[in-house]
Amino acid sequence: MENQYVSTRDPKCAVSAKQAILKGIAPDGGLFVWPDVDKVRVDLEKIVDNGYLDNAVYILNALLGDYSEAELRACVDNAYKNSFASPAITPLRAVGDIHVLELFHGPTSAFKDVALTLLPQLMSTALKTTGQKAMIMTATSGDTGKAAMAGFQDVDNIAIEVFYPHNKVSAMQYRQMATQEGNNVKVFAIEGNFDDAQTKVKELFMDEDLNAEAARQGVMLTSANSINVGRLVPQIVYYFEAYKDLVREGVVALGDKVSFSVPTGNFGDVLAGYYASMMGLPVEKFYVASNSNKVLTDFLKTGVYDKNRAFVQTISPSMDILVSSNLERLLYYMTGKDSAKVARWMDELKTQGRYTVDDATLARIRSLFDGDFVTDEQTKETIQSVYETTGIVLDPHTAIGYRVARSHPERPVVALATASPYKFSMDVLDALGTASVDEWDALRKLETVCQDAIPAPLAALETKPIRHHDVIEVGQMKEVVRQGLEALL
Repeated sequence: MENQYVSTRDPKCAVSAKQAILKGIAPDGGLFVWPDVDKVRVDLEKIVDNGYLDNAVYILNALLGDYSEAELRACVDNAYKNSFASPAITPLRAVGDIHVLELFHGPTSAFKDVALTLLPQLMSTALKTTGQKAMIMTATSGDTGKAAMAGFQDVDNIAIEVFYPHNKVSAMQYRQMATQEGNNVKVFAIEGNFDDAQTKVKELFMDEDLNAEAARQGVMLTSANSINVGRLVPQIVYYFEAYKDLVREGVVALGDKVSFSVPTGNFGDVLAGYYASMMGLPVEKFYVASNSNKVLTDFLKTGVYDKNRAFVQTISPSMDILVSSNLERLLYYMTGKDSAKVARWMDELKTQGRYTVDDATLARIRSLFDGDFVTDEQTKETIQSVYETTGIVLDPHTAIGYRVARSHPERPVVALATASPYKFSMDVLDALGTASVDEWDALRKLETVCQDAIPAPLAALETKPIRHHDVIEVGQMKEVVRQGLEALL
């Protein structure tokens, strides 16, 4: 039986798993969810015995009902074989009394690789049943864009356009995107912040004229952001993998609870952990770790989500977000799948910039989630202290998750390492008290203190030519998408 995915805002808006992945966002602006995910029960003993690829097929098979197991096996093998520097894909490392889940061993040195090497495979497989082409529109705060472009580069019948906030990503993130090769790839800097880009992309998905034009050309508009369920589902796997490693190392016995601390901007990464917990992963607590854009911290403490605040540019740019889209999925489940309530809150967010959840919903959320925020200065202090005591170098995002993990008493706790320190070498070196002339000088200096060598794709960026130069206004995004549609013909 196919798993029917529905919109968070209207249960009558129902599609298959393949359709949900191809559409990206629901027609009413909601996000696709599978209502019965909480009825899935994963066999933990099987998880502990399996390798990563087998676990990925096992978990995806439970969630993506209209993909055959053979299709999923082919997708997983194509995504993960020979594309990650670590054979474990997402190895677990003890750093002091915190276990750090390293998610940055993929082709772009960021956690997004785990999902964005697999999403093109899932999407291409789904497209074979429709005879259509796909135009991917993706807003990025830095890492999603590069990982998406790398995953979709020169994939048949798919084009991708990425929009990032001009001068608000790291130098390395900029170079990764601006040098991206591929005949089907376009990159645009937009005047504004990530939320401006993300809001406009969502509007374009709802734009009747643009959708009609795409349909006439046999093209589907879709997304590679974590609003796409095809981005979310692959991330569930590494939470079970972390638990597997803790059991194998004797840190916990099968069935014992574990906590996770997750550096979070758009709420997708920690939401994947919540999905894992609904499927049977024993979780004590999820710690939502934010930077100074602490809209999620405030929400978890008060039940009020309020984006009406100053946007802060930090040294953890992938978390510089004030509209955490995936929180909508959490609200769907925490309200007992009350789509009408979720729709009302999302409308209030759109029209007023804020909403307040009821006490019962907040109590359910707080029973499993807690959160805190970390300033840039505290982030630097954490990078320095962890290096001095363990010899391990953390990137700024990971340092935030690590610091929040250390501030809570539960053990064992797993902190998710979402990027290689080499992606933010200048800020990391600054935290370690070393000056650098530019990102390339910083990269080489950082290699003298890191335990791991510079990832080859990052080292190669210094001499790669800049291919994407466009800086546009938000209002120009529709026109460049239209031009992209014409190029797909």
